[in-house]
Amino acid sequence: MIQFRKIPAADTYSIRQQILRPTQTMEECKYEGDMEESTFHVGAFDGEKLICIGSFYQEAQGDLEARMPFRLRGMATLPDFRSKGIGKYLIEYSEDILKNEGCDLWWCNARTSAAPYYTKLGLTQSGGIFEIEPIGPHMIMFKEM
Repeated sequence: MIQFRKIPAADTYSIRQQILRPTQTMEECKYEGDMEESTFHVGAFDGEKLICIGSFYQEAQGDLEARMPFRLRGMATLPDFRSKGIGKYLIEYSEDILKNEGCDLWWCNARTSAAPYYTKLGLTQSGGIFEIEPIGPHMIMFKEM
């Protein structure tokens, strides 16, 4: 049975590097804001194995109006555990936390390849496509709570 819980930032770094930033160092997988009091990191576990992660930062996005916005960064699932709904359940678990924090909107810089996934989760695109070097094309997506 998959379990979800908050985890320390450091627990996310290995999966961030392996899945999201394979050409970068572990140090480059530490994001600004990881240790802020309002930031939280969530993990999905298969037994003791961490298989899916997501980090949420209290952060505004210039084109989106919100009282208490949060930004999702570094969401990733290990390849053997994809297409099983784990990411969806991690987001649902995180949305409960966000609601308790008073969040009224969360957003992310979604890779264009992940846009259909985020659309299924109820997010909407805002603006056009832009490049994040050396990662590739992205778009801003958001969901009102």
